[in-house]
Formats: sequence, structure tokens, C-alpha cells
Amino acid sequence: MGEAPYERRRLGVAIVGSGRMGTHRARLASEHPAVEHLAVADIDETRARALAGSVDAQVATGSWEEIVHDERVDTVIVSTPEPDHARPAIAALRAGRSVLVEKPLATTREDADAMIAAAYEQGALLRIGYSQRYRRKVFLGKRYIDEGKLGTPIGGAVRVFNSRAQAFAILERADVSPIVDVLTYWLDVLGWYMNGNPPVEVYAAGHGTVLRDRVGPDGPDDLTGAVVRYADGAVVSFTICYALPAEFPTMGQGIRVEVVGTEGTLLLDEDNRQNVLFTDRGVDHPYVPDRNAKMAYLGTTSSGDWALGRMFGPIADETRAWLDHLSTGSELQLTTPEEARLALEVALAMENASASRQPVKVEPVTVPPLL
Repeated sequence: MGEAPYERRRLGVAIVGSGRMGTHRARLASEHPAVEHLAVADIDETRARALAGSVDAQVATGSWEEIVHDERVDTVIVSTPEPDHARPAIAALRAGRSVLVEKPLATTREDADAMIAAAYEQGALLRIGYSQRYRRKVFLGKRYIDEGKLGTPIGGAVRVFNSRAQAFAILERADVSPIVDVLTYWLDVLGWYMNGNPPVEVYAAGHGTVLRDRVGPDGPDDLTGAVVRYADGAVVSFTICYALPAEFPTMGQGIRVEVVGTEGTLLLDEDNRQNVLFTDRGVDHPYVPDRNAKMAYLGTTSSGDWALGRMFGPIADETRAWLDHLSTGSELQLTTPEEARLALEVALAMENASASRQPVKVEPVTVPPLL
């Protein structure tokens, strides 16, 4: 056998945040053959210690500052609530760590720009966990678009549905709309598919009472419909509704994606309504702790599922891809800072367009060249 084209590295991994996503990331990191040091932090130190014990982490702490500055750490995964990404991410980047941040990059332009600036100033690797890229069908779609099978994309449609029970869970942890928190996944995917054809204008309208009845008059719409126009004239409609009945049997996002090109079309059905479990004993909901449903659409858990000690799905493939890249130099398809910043800009433009009932221009996003 010839020599390997790269030097394989052993890794120290720090997970900031020990909630649902941090737990997934920590479990996956603990199983990766390149990881030799694992640390977890959470504002609730008891929760951090519980997670550390379950994954044999070497360090558990209530202080993220402690682990991001630990010289044994090569990469930091920021799995805090969405509005709290910036401080640990910036500190880790300034310490020279490679950083993976859960989507969205941030919930404000100011935080996003500060994180990108920190990565540029330090020359550190920053990627954002838009994990829905790592659905198998989405990856295949990217392959065929890049191979020219569709010709030039001229438009399409995205529809994302979920139950109000999950919307309530999101709103309890962060003041963030389904557009910025969820539809952002698919703004990223369509931007990825458009291959350098940037969004330039957004039209949007929304309505609803369910979510506002829960969180107050300033809460988000139940349903928003938007049309995004891209630089070459392509148009894509986006619809999101996170107000289906609480007992609707989805375990996460129900998704349909359509891309129409001059020479072909791509139709992705990720509703998974053909895969059903029904049991009188009930099934625990992965996102809503107090919900125990008799019927579930299997495969709708947005992050993926654990079965027989192994995780399957987008978060699993994305986390392994990140650790593989850092340890072996393998190709990486995670969202870049520029792509994430643009997805945030479009999401905020959608909110603005819906509130103002006027079309909103998408401001061009310019970031420095990053690793």
C-alpha cells in the first residue's frame, strides 16, 4: 500500500451545551475513532456531569470558558440555544479552535458578523450545522444538479410542516420564529442548489393565531408563505407552518422540495407518511418531552434517530463528516460562514416582508475569504 495522502490526527473535542443537540454530538464524538479527549459544558453543571458520565467524557463543567481554552481541545461544537451562539464561538475561534455551530449561525446580523470576523482574524475554520444537507436525498439532489441533469434551475417550491407542540417547545427555549429557526435549513439547501445564483428579493405574507395565543401578540405567524427571486430571475416559493394539531403524528419536519430546471426536475418527498408505527403503549416524542403519541411517522425526526446503540440521519452523518474532515482531511460539505450569513439575511428579509406587506431586497453578503 502507498502512503496516505494526509496525516491522520487525533482529536480533542469540546461540546458547549448539554441539551438535545449537544447530547447527540457528544455521543457521536465519543464513538469516533479519532477522538481521544472529550469535554462537555453546560450552564447547568449537573446536566453537564450527567452527559459526561454517559459518554465517558474526561471533563464536565459549568463553564464553557474552561473547555474552549483547554489546549487539549482541537474543535469546539457550539450547541447552545440559538441566541447564545456568539460568545462561546467567538472565544473558541480566537483561541484557534475549529468551530462547528448549530444552525442558524446567529439570530442577529451583528452576532453573525462578529463570529465571521473572529474566524477571519484568527484564520480559524468555522462551519455551521445546517444538517438537512445531510439527508441522503438532498445530497443526491446536489450531485445531480452539479452534474447538469436539470440544466439551469428556473425555480421550485419548498414546504415545511410540523405540529404546534414542537413550535411551543422551540418558543419556550428561545425567542425565535419558525422562519429563522427552521425554514433557514431549506433556505440553505436551495442556496446550495443554486450554485452561486444569489437571492435578491423576497415577497412574503403570514397569518395565524395559535402561536400568538400561546406566547403573546408579538409571537410569530402560524403559517408564512414567501417567494424568493434569485439574481438570474429564478423564483422559489417557501411555505412553513408550525401549527398543525399537537397530536399530528410527525416526529419532526414534514418536507417537500421541488426544483425545476430547463432540462429536468427534482422532486423530494420527505413527509415519510408511508412509514407508520402505531402502538397502544405510546412513543416518546424526541422534541416534546411530555408527549407520548400512539401513532408516529417513522423517519420524520429532523436530527435523526438512535436505534440499537447507533444514530442514523442528518446529525449523525454531519457530525461524522466534521470529525472525519478534521482527522483525515476528507472533503467537507458543511455550510460555510458566507452561506449561513446569506440564509440568515433571507430569513430576516422574509420576516420583514411579511410584517411590512412589501417586497424586501436581500442585501448582498460579503465576508472575507475563510478556510
